[in-house]
Amino acid sequence: MRESVSISLPTWLKERLDQTVKGDQMNRSDIVREALKEYFTRKDLERIRRNMVPLAEARGVFTDEDVFREVS
Repeated sequence: MRESVSISLPTWLKERLDQTVKGDQMNRSDIVREALKEYFTRKDLERIRRNMVPLAEARGVFTDEDVFREVS
């Protein structure tokens, strides 16, 4: 099920959206939907990282190399 949402944008952002619509041959809804998915994914990953860093540090995992050592 889909629901409509009305948003207000600064002029420059609406113009950028409209340019993207023309260039990518997508509609506004598709672009906004994709942007929201990316935003929520990034927020989820930030939350997971925030929760995991103290656990990793407690195990002595501080760098990418430490992570690779742990999973190898």
